[in-house]
Amino acid sequence: MSGNFVQRGDVAVLDKFTRAELAVRSGADLVIELPVAYCLSSAEIFARGAVYLLNSLGCVDEISFGSECGDMCKIISAMNSADEVSKPETVRMFRECGYTYPRAVSEILREIDKEAAEIISEPNNILAVEYLRALQYFKSDIKPFTVKRSGALHDSKETSQEFASASYIREHLESARKFVPEIWADALEASTADMKYLERAILYKIRTADDEEIWEISDSKGLDKRIYGNTAQSLDELFESVKSKNCTMAKVKRVILSLLIGISKIQIQCLPPYARVLAFNEKGKEILALTKKTKKIPVGTSLAKLGGLNCDAHYFAELESRATDIYSLAWEKIRPAEQDYRRKTELVRSY
Repeated sequence: MSGNFVQRGDVAVLDKFTRAELAVRSGADLVIELPVAYCLSSAEIFARGAVYLLNSLGCVDEISFGSECGDMCKIISAMNSADEVSKPETVRMFRECGYTYPRAVSEILREIDKEAAEIISEPNNILAVEYLRALQYFKSDIKPFTVKRSGALHDSKETSQEFASASYIREHLESARKFVPEIWADALEASTADMKYLERAILYKIRTADDEEIWEISDSKGLDKRIYGNTAQSLDELFESVKSKNCTMAKVKRVILSLLIGISKIQIQCLPPYARVLAFNEKGKEILALTKKTKKIPVGTSLAKLGGLNCDAHYFAELESRATDIYSLAWEKIRPAEQDYRRKTELVRSY
């Protein structure tokens, strides 16, 4: 699970500890955190970090993910077709014409395989393809399984009788009860985080960061010149002034949040040095016991202990703690600092 910052380039509406506990109460057995450096990266890096963690547990048989397509054979075929036609020089030519990377690949593919082009253009299918590529990259034996997305489309502003997109729910938290389990609705109604509370912190960072610091931020190439020296007076003005034709708003927000937190290119060049457990029940406890014999990286609940294993682990742990401290400012009432080190992960009992 993503932590306190998510791949859409935003804060999570509920903190990661609350979401992990609610996930277990809703049917999950074990929740492991995807480090923030991967959460605020491209679909490729996001998927690679997630698959690496699952593969490193040594006891995972299957990975399941949603897709608009819902047909694994078609997704694999579209991925192979895209890999065959998406030469760097051709993609670069489309990018220079103002296309985002996914759309550039889709347009190149359209002349050869229209069905594959349509598949590769949908957001959940794109992430599905990256999960498959990551499985191939690590030569993993984990089997992929996809669930067809039903009802509301990704980022849809419309709802069906039963379903709403995550984007719709984020924008209409007052009516979320109709679309989420009761325990989630109660938590959402109590209090939620919002990036608007980070506005002054973000603008301060933008105004004081030097060009080298911005350049070092992951995925900032092409945006660094528009970020450096930016004099925006609000988040909306900042996002609009940094965005370009060939760059999605989600990427703009990810880069700016990465600058605020201090996520550089170095982090995503390293694979997660540990698997941190955020929540588990009795079944999850059994799975953790199983990983003692099968794991390829350390697994644990204490960030302090995990961070003390080696230099890479310390670096990731400190980055995670800093991200959570910044996230604690994204609430109407500022939350205490050092929660990543103080919060204990305990067995979630069934009710």
